[in-house]
Amino acid sequence: MADKQPQLNGAYYGPSIPMAEPPRHRGRGCCCCLFSFFWKLLLAIIIFVVLVFLVFCAVVQPRAFKVNVTEARLTQFNYTDSSNTLRYNLVLNFTARNPNKRLSIYYDKAEGHVSYGGVRFASADVVTWRNAFLQQAKSAEDPMGAVFAGQHVMVLDKDHVSGFKEDERKGVFGIGVRLHLTIRFELGDFVGGDTKTKAKCELEVPLSSKGAKVVTVFQPTKCDVQF
Repeated sequence: MADKQPQLNGAYYGPSIPMAEPPRHRGRGCCCCLFSFFWKLLLAIIIFVVLVFLVFCAVVQPRAFKVNVTEARLTQFNYTDSSNTLRYNLVLNFTARNPNKRLSIYYDKAEGHVSYGGVRFASADVVTWRNAFLQQAKSAEDPMGAVFAGQHVMVLDKDHVSGFKEDERKGVFGIGVRLHLTIRFELGDFVGGDTKTKAKCELEVPLSSKGAKVVTVFQPTKCDVQF
């Protein structure tokens, strides 16, 4: 009886067949390199701009200009409940000062807005193209002024009406002033573009009338300049 042949387990003992290499994604590698290049370039530009800005600030030392309300004359401030009408006559005088050592400032335009109890009741030009001016570096204070006169319909709630009557009794009114300015900076022969800025002033203005003695005197007030 012939010997039994051992069963094969399915293994292949012939010559080895080399495995095919996976395809290389050359396009993906190029995209990664390009992205890395642009990212490094952008980072270098940001660092350069920051360094230039720091050097500029260290050399020029830019500072915000200063604004003060030097005088406030309120000769009329009457509110009628039945018609919700406020009649007013207010004159404000300002001064602007440039504390910068190297930067000059062009004051091209400034508009003033006045409010009572958080409600705006009048607007007027403080600086226009006709009276625009250049303020040299470290110069003295320059004057500005505005007149707010007329009447305005404004609805006040009971609390504000009560507050108005109390202020009327004391003869002093809390008036908020907002200046919206358009300025330009000058450094040597270079003049920058228009820069929008604001100044906020909170005033306590005594009411006066012709022939009447003013008990409370207006105190010059510093404004908060915001870029």
